[in-house]
Amino acid sequence: MTESEKEHKGGNLASSTRMKTILKLIETGGNKLPDPFFLFVIFAVVVLVLSYVLNAAGVSVTYMSAATGGGASKMTTVGVRNLLEAKFLQEFLTDFVKTYITFPPLGIVMVLMLGIGYVQDTGFFDAFMKKTLLGAPPYMVTFMLSLVGVCANISGNAGIIISTTLGAALFASLGRNAILGAIVGYVSGHGGFTANLLVTGDDALLSGITASAAQSMGIVAPTHPLINYFFMIPTTILIALTVTVITEYVMPMYVNPKGKLDVSGIEGRRITPAENRGLKLSMWYFLVFLALVLMGTVPAHGVLRNAAGNFLPASPLLSGVVAILFFLFMFVGTGYGIGSGAIKSHRDVPGLMAGGLKSSLSYFVVAFPAAFFIYFFSASKMAVILSVKGAQVLQAMNFTGVPLAVSFVILVAFLNLFLTSGSSKWMILAPIFVPMFAQVGFSPALTQMAFRIGDTCTNPITPINYFIPMVLAIMQQYKQDDEEIGLGNIISMTLPYGLAFLVVLIALLIVWMVFNLPLGPGVSLWMK
Repeated sequence: MTESEKEHKGGNLASSTRMKTILKLIETGGNKLPDPFFLFVIFAVVVLVLSYVLNAAGVSVTYMSAATGGGASKMTTVGVRNLLEAKFLQEFLTDFVKTYITFPPLGIVMVLMLGIGYVQDTGFFDAFMKKTLLGAPPYMVTFMLSLVGVCANISGNAGIIISTTLGAALFASLGRNAILGAIVGYVSGHGGFTANLLVTGDDALLSGITASAAQSMGIVAPTHPLINYFFMIPTTILIALTVTVITEYVMPMYVNPKGKLDVSGIEGRRITPAENRGLKLSMWYFLVFLALVLMGTVPAHGVLRNAAGNFLPASPLLSGVVAILFFLFMFVGTGYGIGSGAIKSHRDVPGLMAGGLKSSLSYFVVAFPAAFFIYFFSASKMAVILSVKGAQVLQAMNFTGVPLAVSFVILVAFLNLFLTSGSSKWMILAPIFVPMFAQVGFSPALTQMAFRIGDTCTNPITPINYFIPMVLAIMQQYKQDDEEIGLGNIISMTLPYGLAFLVVLIALLIVWMVFNLPLGPGVSLWMK
């Protein structure tokens, strides 16, 4: 080995050690925080106190607010609401149960875990992975999981839950670290806000807000749902590749990718005749289910189409994806269970379904204070004020071209740590930035694309993400007996992915701008 090779190798080892040290410090520091249940309690109390103080100080902002359906924007003044006032406390007590049971991920997690727990406890996943993926290279499994996770965004927020739970089950079945699999699915699902191979409801929603902001200021430019589509297609592949590289080459420096299972032991097991029978019967059950879905989608007036006979911007197919997936799991699980002998009578079905809920009990506990913290933070209007103030700072910087676009991406990524709802944030920012950036030549499509990039990168790492309790529950389910799992684990494990997303997506945006590539059908980067 030459001296230069030794220096290069030594530099790589030093870099790996530094990264491992940094991530370990983040994990250790985060895990020294109180249990997530009490952490959300503390967050909620802090928001209550801050709302009182900021309201008394008269903190408020005035901004141009967008409409979602292409209507006119209007000037809006928002001040911090005092959550300790009698009226809000009355609302809080009256809606106490409703606030918890309507917590966005709660019902989705419950229904999906009934289905996923059922199909997993029948043994289907283990048999299916042995049959199809055990011989595949680990990086290929990771890439396919990430690609599915990104595209799962077509089902909205449910896609994040689907990809996270399936990621853990997939990695566990392959003898890999199930916690790492959950993280792969989690970050990939968030990447879908920017990228997808298909047009999704988010495209229609965001473009509607963009249209409102543009029309109210007399800006003539394309604002249809496909204005970012040409950028989204390569971004989908790029995000999946980025997740694969981080998982296979960065995370092994920090976590054991094999987890607590011995992969060699799993690879040495041959699929049994009973498992083969189960897989064959599950395929027939799947074909029956597929035929039912096609009956609802292929006819022009199928029950899974909307009143106009379409699927976008909304339809029973998209809004009912959680129910459709639940029935898919039930069909496949039942077919496999009967064929393999795991289901001997109808009495076995409820017990197998209960397995998924039992493993999710910790989620339902942590979600309780999390629901109220997010409810308080939203009701206080502090996130709105923070977003508008940040926009005013960027406006004062007077950038143009690539520096302006990159600065906006970074601003949105920062704001996303405090206001995670993409549509809510865009309703605040679009009326400010769409006309402002149009003055320096940015088309509404370019402004919207820069927003989506920033919103994607920091979603997985923000502590106020309402999917955090779900991820924690899955990590607790698969942890080793002596392993300590907390918020620090999530932040430290998702941070490399979030930073990588920020770098590669900004780089892709710069390439797009330098070579003046179209963002969508008939959509330019610049105002004409």
